[in-house]
Amino acid sequence: MSVPPRKTAHDFDPEVLRLFDRYVHGDIDRRGFLLGAARFAVGVTTAAGLLAALSPQFAAAQQVKPDDKRLSAQYIEFASPDGYGMGRGYLARPVKARRKLPVVLVVHENRGLNPHIEDITRRLALEQFIAFAPDALFPLGGYPGDEDKARAEFAKLDRDKTRQDFLAAARMLRGIEGGNGRLGVVGFCFGGGMANFLATRMPDLDAAAPFYGSAPLPEDVTKIRAEMLVVLAANDERINAGWPDYEAALKKAGVRYALYKPEGTQHGFNNDTTPRYDEASAREAWSRMLALFERRLRKR
Repeated sequence: MSVPPRKTAHDFDPEVLRLFDRYVHGDIDRRGFLLGAARFAVGVTTAAGLLAALSPQFAAAQQVKPDDKRLSAQYIEFASPDGYGMGRGYLARPVKARRKLPVVLVVHENRGLNPHIEDITRRLALEQFIAFAPDALFPLGGYPGDEDKARAEFAKLDRDKTRQDFLAAARMLRGIEGGNGRLGVVGFCFGGGMANFLATRMPDLDAAAPFYGSAPLPEDVTKIRAEMLVVLAANDERINAGWPDYEAALKKAGVRYALYKPEGTQHGFNNDTTPRYDEASAREAWSRMLALFERRLRKR
């Protein structure tokens, strides 16, 4: 039996993609998406079918199995006295490491530590990094296994406490066994904004790669000491609106940075579980991120 070709962003009307972006980020609920998408449903494709087609397919996109013998992966807890008290996350590292390894903090989207972010963490571990992905939803019971429920729970978080949880995770990673003392962060969407925030709060952060994340306040950019790789999507008005001021502040502060903004891409283009994924652009963004981490985190 032949496998139908995988859908891409080009298979959807741009307005449907905009509706989906608003739905994913909580601006409209499921009913709002379905009502808005109904006029784009044709033939046997319903509005619910459009939503299903755009929603994550975790198993199909998985690149590294959880039981990959090349890796050691486990969930660990860490203290966060200024946040929710305790945090929990997914730690992955290569089984055979000949020397101490650089460490990367991985920050998820606005649905908590789902299977895609765990897979991203394992992918980094296979690149010879110690990678750790905290779950912001841990104080509320953890990622619930359902994206809609996760999004609803995420809205209940105290953002100040959540920020402190990620700062605590970063501090924990500084002294993690087997680490070489250098730390980078990569984050996606909410995680991109968190990566930007951490860069403004951690003068000892070595590198940060925020993917389509909200920009920090211009007055905080002067505190950044990390080298930055800012990844944006071309068709992402909500996030891109903040880039001109952010870039101006980066230049004024003398921060070393690079921008990667591939043409034709949608917000979330690195996430290979949905049709917004752009394979070529995601591969290039990943390559640039690895180059940054190799240069800034790997001791020679």
